Amino acid sequence: MGWTVLGISLLVIFGLIVMLISWYKKVPQGKAIIRTGVGGTKVAIENGIIVVPGIQMYEVMDLSVRTIEISRMKEDGLICKDNIRADTKVVFFVRINKEVADIKKVAQSIGCQRASDTATLRELFEAKFSEAIKTVGKRFDFVELYDSREKFNSEIQNAIGLNLNGYILEDASIDYLEQTDISYLKENNILDAEGIKKITELTAQQKVKANFIRREEEKTITEQNAEAKEAILEYERQLIEKEERQKREVANIKAREAAEIAKINEEERLRSEMVRIKTEEELQVAEENRMRQVIVALKNKERTEAIEQERVEKDRMLERTEREKIVTLAEIEKQRAVEEEKKNIQDVIRDRIMVEKKVVEQEEVIKDTKVLAEAERLRQKEVIQAQAKGEATVIEQQKLAEAAKLAAEINAEKLLIDAEAEKNAAEKEAEARKIQAEATAAEEATIGLSEAQVIEAKAKAKELEGKLEASVLERKAQAEAIGIEAKAEALRKQGRAEAEVADEKGQAEARVLELKFAAEAKGIEQKANAMKELDGVGREHEEFKLRLETEKEIQLANINVSKDIANAQAGVLGEAMKHANIDIVGGEMQFVNSILNSVQRGKSIDGLLNNSSHLNSLSQNLLSSASGNGEGLLPQLGNLIRRAGLTMDDIKDLTLTALLLRLGEQSGSVEEKSLLKRLTAKVEELGLGALSAGQLL
Repeated sequence: MGWTVLGISLLVIFGLIVMLISWYKKVPQGKAIIRTGVGGTKVAIENGIIVVPGIQMYEVMDLSVRTIEISRMKEDGLICKDNIRADTKVVFFVRINKEVADIKKVAQSIGCQRASDTATLRELFEAKFSEAIKTVGKRFDFVELYDSREKFNSEIQNAIGLNLNGYILEDASIDYLEQTDISYLKENNILDAEGIKKITELTAQQKVKANFIRREEEKTITEQNAEAKEAILEYERQLIEKEERQKREVANIKAREAAEIAKINEEERLRSEMVRIKTEEELQVAEENRMRQVIVALKNKERTEAIEQERVEKDRMLERTEREKIVTLAEIEKQRAVEEEKKNIQDVIRDRIMVEKKVVEQEEVIKDTKVLAEAERLRQKEVIQAQAKGEATVIEQQKLAEAAKLAAEINAEKLLIDAEAEKNAAEKEAEARKIQAEATAAEEATIGLSEAQVIEAKAKAKELEGKLEASVLERKAQAEAIGIEAKAEALRKQGRAEAEVADEKGQAEARVLELKFAAEAKGIEQKANAMKELDGVGREHEEFKLRLETEKEIQLANINVSKDIANAQAGVLGEAMKHANIDIVGGEMQFVNSILNSVQRGKSIDGLLNNSSHLNSLSQNLLSSASGNGEGLLPQLGNLIRRAGLTMDDIKDLTLTALLLRLGEQSGSVEEKSLLKRLTAKVEELGLGALSAGQLL
């Protein structure tokens, strides 16, 4: 019984203990328990508290620190004392004061749950904290605000105070502080306008100072670099001087060695050159002797061949002249017989017309007189004009003949032949017209007496016209022939004299050259023998003297030759240009030399053509009908060369034979090949195959 009571008592005690433990509420760190109900409001901060369920209740309040961030940015930036806006962020650290009265106050005014909510705290304190920031910020300039952050912080805390209706300001921290960008400032705002002005002034001053500092820095760096570079260049100069001095010493040593080697090489080369020169001199002496003998033999051969060829050509020309003479005489005899027969016919017709003419003779006396007078006047006029024209033609032909000396003889002969032909043609034409008029008159006379008068007048007029034309042509031809013949004769005589002088001069010069070459060869041989006995400096001195003497002789010979040529050219030019009317513009010697050369060649060729039948025949073959088709050898060659597309550069080094062979290779038609065969045969016949085509054409 007693144990039962004890057990029950223990069980009740244990139950009470467990119940009390479950009612006891411990307080976590940083929190507080607020119990309400029976017994009133109790606050437990550090110790626990018993909460009887049903009659009491409790709430937990967070007492830890909470942060509230207040930002004043951009357009809402903090305005400082100097009206410069500042972007700032200030973090406030707030907590509930650990006093029972403050905890109860907060719990009763806000509630335990909302007391620790950050949003609730912002709603409660944002306006107060923001106003404190603006108030304190207006007390500082911007730069002072930036430099005195601690003071700014403490001023904010002082402005807010420590007691905040149960809360306490633990601390305040300036998290961000910078000048507001000027783009966010409003120009129409007085404070912002003042701030813009201040910012612009300060930044401009700072930019100037910064630029000055940078320029000073660059100047200092440049000066230091220049000094360093000068020092480096000085060291390099000294180094280069030492290197160059060493190189000069090495080069001097090498040069002395090279000079010694070159001296030895030159001595050896001198010995070998002396041997070579001696050998070449002996070879040259032998070659000169051989060439002299060859030249003498060639000249003898050429002289013999020229004489033989001249004789053969002369015989051939005589035979051809004889044949042409026989043919010409036969033609003349034939023409004479024809003319006599024509004359007999004209006599018969004239007798018949004279009988018929007497019938109307009296009636036509007046008309005949007028016609005769008019015809006589026209004849006189034509004669005067023909004489004037003939004189002008003679003068013109004289000037042309003097300017073209080379073709004077050929042109004169051609003009004589043309004048004779024109004269014969005019006479024959007049005679034919006369016969035709008489025949027409006789034929018409048979028709009637009335028509006979007209026929007689026409015949008479035509007869007079024909006679007049024949007379004019005859006088013109005679005048031209006389002038041309006189000029040709004068040129022929002058050319013959000049050719004789040129021939004698050439022979004399040839003899002088032959003697000179012989003397020079003998002198060279003697000098070569003498130089064989010399050596070293003596031989070099002798060679130098020989060169000087040779150059002196050459210069003197050139001067004498130039003098003789100038005198001869002056005489020839004066004789040739004595009657010429030539206007010379300028004073170039090339122009005068060209005239001299042209005149000399013309005179020489004229004389040779007049005195040499061989050359006369050769010129006829070259310039006249040489191949049977009306053109000379040279004109036909010129035509073939133009067809083949060759130039003077292509043919200047070819002989006539080689040129004909080349043209034969390029020709394609049968006619050209046949013509080339005839030209080749003619060239071989004349012995011109070895002549240069460039000089001849």
